[in-house]
Amino acid sequence: MPSSADDQARPLPFSKELDGISKKTIDIHHDKLYVGYVNKMKEVGQKIKEMAAAGTGLDAANQTYSDLRALRNGETFAVNGVYLHEYYFEALGGAGEPAGALRDAIVEKFGSWEKFVAMFSATGMAVRGWVVLCWDAQLGRLKLYGCDAHDQGGVWGCIPLLVLDVYEHAYFIDHGSDRKAYIQAWWKNLDWKAATERFNNVKGLSAR
Repeated sequence: MPSSADDQARPLPFSKELDGISKKTIDIHHDKLYVGYVNKMKEVGQKIKEMAAAGTGLDAANQTYSDLRALRNGETFAVNGVYLHEYYFEALGGAGEPAGALRDAIVEKFGSWEKFVAMFSATGMAVRGWVVLCWDAQLGRLKLYGCDAHDQGGVWGCIPLLVLDVYEHAYFIDHGSDRKAYIQAWWKNLDWKAATERFNNVKGLSAR
């Protein structure tokens, strides 16, 4: 789930002992990197609020460079950094596959559970930042997207269900440059509860 209304960093929903993803990696990933994005999100948001209240710098807004342009670019990068990490962490701490409507929808779309895992994993090898299984409200069905950066590759009208972080900080301590081994470890640690609940809430949602 996206960050709470008070813009505070969310605690991990699991203990830091995972199969193939070390406590040290989680400590750095959550307590430093993710918390850093939350802090920057709040900092940028406060500066935009102050600029709007004072009206200072609005006349100088420019698409090549201006204070407002820099803040707006930083805002989407920081906020997406927060949200994507929260979706990533909320799916860890389990050890199973989903059951019920979400699994059925995945199998219907991809042909089999194994084909879904293969395509999701391959997408994780093909992109530089994120893999997102989402409900695409424009299409009214599940869709799999890959992103190179927090603010690149996302698609409007999509609600993330399952998110994988494939930046090197997520795995380099434990697996070196072997991203494939990290992705295999990630599958072993999934808790599908939040993704399944969100899917049950949004399935059938259409933006058209």
